[in-house]
Amino acid sequence: MEEKIIFLLRHGALETNGKRFIGQIDLPLSEEGIWQAKGLAEELSHLPLTRIYASDLRRARQTAAFIAVKHNLVPILCPELREISLGEWEGRSFAEIRREFPQDFIQRGRDITHFSPPAGESFLQCSQRVLIQWQRIVAETKGNILVVGHAGVNRIILCHILGMPLENIFCLSQDYGCINIISYSKERFRVKALNCRSIP
Repeated sequence: MEEKIIFLLRHGALETNGKRFIGQIDLPLSEEGIWQAKGLAEELSHLPLTRIYASDLRRARQTAAFIAVKHNLVPILCPELREISLGEWEGRSFAEIRREFPQDFIQRGRDITHFSPPAGESFLQCSQRVLIQWQRIVAETKGNILVVGHAGVNRIILCHILGMPLENIFCLSQDYGCINIISYSKERFRVKALNCRSIP
């Protein structure tokens, strides 16, 4: 089987007004995020890509669109690649949740894999939809692939590939506009670059 390369990106920066739980709130890119997306488009413009996939949330769609223009491709939008749903916590600051729901905030830190906010998802639940779609993308697409996801989604995929338990999910950094490079050959994945600003 010929090796394929998968470029797994996080979308560009957002205007978040402090440290907040964003989840699936459909925010656009900030000016910095647009600058990052345009930079990614230039950085990746020389690469041969077969398809571009993205979460259907606006910040991922926008990032993918800048890159896709350089390759004459139309991004394929995947609701399954949306960021983890944080339910009733979405839009609220960390400080607010810590103050109003101290026990829940502590419990989330103790069991990040299984804890879910009211009307939200746990990382385990999120991983089930994300990894099904990830496997489908890899299986159905020949050639090199680009995927624009989110911090939580990308960490789930990387944990899966690296054989890391989800309880260690935040050991992996995923900065705005970062690039992860993954090779796939003979039904095996290999992480070649993690949380990069440019192609090594």
